Amino acid sequence: MSDFTDKLCPPDEIERRVAALPRPLVFTNGVFDLLHCGHVTCLAQARALGASLVVGLNSDASARGLGKGPERPLNTQHDRACVLAALESVSLVITFDEATPLELLKRVRPQWYVKGGDYDIETLAETALVRLWGGQARALPLVEGQSTTNLVQRIRG
Repeated sequence: MSDFTDKLCPPDEIERRVAALPRPLVFTNGVFDLLHCGHVTCLAQARALGASLVVGLNSDASARGLGKGPERPLNTQHDRACVLAALESVSLVITFDEATPLELLKRVRPQWYVKGGDYDIETLAETALVRLWGGQARALPLVEGQSTTNLVQRIRG
């Protein structure tokens, strides 16, 4: 059994590491701050669409720019990446600094782009990009009552 940290991919290895993954390739992205049932359900459903799942992880700086609050993310990007990498459904984790994963998507070129159902998949620039090379996009249903923001509020409550 390999060490899950083998799934952490530095930027200079993206093309080589992605080329070695079985196809079809599925890509999703997010902050994944406090991993919960909604996250792991979405990741498992995403993986079921293909043979490999690449997760684009917002860096700490990128996550702070998303307006989730000054204290977020609660976990560092390294901690969040390790937790994701330990999941059986995840094949590779790549951290990105930009506000969106568009540049990362150009390098990964997945057959599928997947987001949770809280996004209108048809309005995302990522969807248009993936379709340029014949890829598909899908929004997966959310798990009722699961959100990191709600979890943080409950902890503070």
